[in-house]
Amino acid sequence: MKTSLFVITLAILLSSCRDQQGSSENDPSTFAYKLYEMEKMGWKSQKSVHSIQGTSYRAIQVPLQYYLLKNAPNLSPDSLSSIYEAYQNERIIEVEFESARKDDLLKANYTRMDYEEGVKYLAFTIQEDFYAVTSAGDTVNCSGVIFERNYQLAPFKRLLLHFGGIPEGERIQLVYQDRLFGNGILKFQFDELPIIL
Repeated sequence: MKTSLFVITLAILLSSCRDQQGSSENDPSTFAYKLYEMEKMGWKSQKSVHSIQGTSYRAIQVPLQYYLLKNAPNLSPDSLSSIYEAYQNERIIEVEFESARKDDLLKANYTRMDYEEGVKYLAFTIQEDFYAVTSAGDTVNCSGVIFERNYQLAPFKRLLLHFGGIPEGERIQLVYQDRLFGNGILKFQFDELPIIL
C-alpha cells in the first residue's frame, strides 16, 4: 500500500514538473520562449557574405534582445526591458573570417604577420578597420570589438563589433577596410531591419 502511494505521488510530482517546464517554453512572456522564437525566425538569415581569394567574410546583425537574453538568461522582464531601453541605439554585428581550405587564417602566409601579432591585431586594432553607414549617410565608428578565441578548434575567426548611436530601425551598411588579409574595402549590406520582439 505504501509503495503504491509512493509511486502515485512520484508520478504526480514528475507530471507537474513536466507541465511547468513545458509551460515556460510555450508561454510567450518567458525568456525561453522569446529566445526560441528568435532562433526560429532565423535571425542569422540577416547576413551578408563576400568571398575573395579563398577567404569568406560573413557579417551578421545580431538582434540586441537576442544578445541580452543569450548572455543574461536570468534577467527579469522588467530588467530586460530597462536594459533594452537604455541600449536600443546600440548595434552588434558578428563578423567571421574563414578559409575555404579550413586552414587557420592567422598563419603568416595569409596575414603577412606572425601569429601573435595577428591575435593582437584581432583583439585590439581591427576595430579601427570597421565603420557603419546609416541610410541617412552618417558614418558611425566601431566603439568596441570582442575577439572570440577558439584556439584553432573551429575553422573560422569570429569578432563581435559594437556600434553606438544608431537609431532603432535604421538600416545600416558595414564597411570593412581589410588590412589583415589585404583584400581592400568590403561593404556588407543588410537588407532586412533588425528583429525586434
